[in-house]
Amino acid sequence: MSVKRSAARAAATLAIAGLAGTAAAMPAQAVAPATATTLAAATVSSSTTGGSITRSEVIERAKYWLGKNLTYNQGGSYPDSDGKNYRTDCSGYVSMAWHLTSSLNTVGIGDSADTYEIPRSQLKAGDVLNSYYDHVILFDKWDDAAHTKFSYYSFGSTPVKHITGMSINASSIDGHPNGDYKALRYNKIVEDTQPTTAGVYRPGESVFYISNEAGGLAGYAGFGASGDVPLTGDWNADGKDTFGVYRPSDQTFYLTNDNATVAVTRKLGNPDDVPVVGDWDGNGTDTIGIYRPGDQTYYLTNDNANLAIDRKMGLPGDTPITGDWNGDGTDTVGIYRPGDTTFYLSDSNATASVSHTVKFGNPGDTPIKGDWNGDGTDKVGAYRPATSDFFGAAKDSNTVIYNKRFGNPGDTPITGSW
Repeated sequence: MSVKRSAARAAATLAIAGLAGTAAAMPAQAVAPATATTLAAATVSSSTTGGSITRSEVIERAKYWLGKNLTYNQGGSYPDSDGKNYRTDCSGYVSMAWHLTSSLNTVGIGDSADTYEIPRSQLKAGDVLNSYYDHVILFDKWDDAAHTKFSYYSFGSTPVKHITGMSINASSIDGHPNGDYKALRYNKIVEDTQPTTAGVYRPGESVFYISNEAGGLAGYAGFGASGDVPLTGDWNADGKDTFGVYRPSDQTFYLTNDNATVAVTRKLGNPDDVPVVGDWDGNGTDTIGIYRPGDQTYYLTNDNANLAIDRKMGLPGDTPITGDWNGDGTDTVGIYRPGDTTFYLSDSNATASVSHTVKFGNPGDTPIKGDWNGDGTDKVGAYRPATSDFFGAAKDSNTVIYNKRFGNPGDTPITGSW
């Protein structure tokens, strides 16, 4: 089933001021479903001309010309929402959506030092398909999990159009040969960030429960089987984390893009390996890996199949933890040392040298990570099993900036941007 949404928990969430605090555990009925709702969308920021711009703002700017019945005219212009004029044709439209300083043509978009080619499978909101001499369209989203159909915005004729269900393999797209298009990314586009929130996996039920930013129940879904290890990640680059499990009995990962059906099944590792996930190559998609406690080595894949990275880090008894510790869009390795309750984090999968050292939590806590304030950088945290409390730290600090109680004793903590 898909994730069921809940507007409120049946019992209040209690906050704790410090890491050493204790309180009563949340009762089991606190995760009962209630009225359906949806999670809040990421906030759209305001860019400056020629500056960094989020994907959501690019799409909002593209929508500004939609429905205005503008006449296609390469010699004409029309203002954006701030009053800056852009040329009323396909490339002027993309220039407006990207909030460029001037209206480029398709050749200029293709030759710009601010654009670079990407595989079509990695297209995301705000990227373009550019036909060098003829036409350009603005990619909106994939319409299916297999990335075979997509939606886009175009000003190739009067008026501006939003097209859905276009096949990525069609012979022509928007009236031009498919083979003439290249997938391009504007290098000043930045990802929309949504703060990480807490969740739990209840082994006795094989059910995931996730919280909203206020700490209340946001939804739940059953996935996996008894004995599975819960995972979360963005398996299809849609900007949202979904569930997965690792089955130690057969060393197999099962990943879902819709919290219901299995999209990826992959065997990796040996008995006693620890599953890890992350975006090791910065392409927006989380992929699998394992950490081998016996030799303290990470074995990571970029395609859920072939070994791309093998890197030794840590000492016997350390716990693996991965994240984007410096905000560069790429997840890197780290370890947590229970003996001194300290995280040792690397900004490089090439060297695994320690870049950040953070002492956080109490003995007996479970190490966690998350972007607790939505600034694009993962930070460390601790889950206290006895009280079901999540504590998130500021970057490279032991200052608590996130503190929520969620779940029941015996649950396994998870974190994600749902």
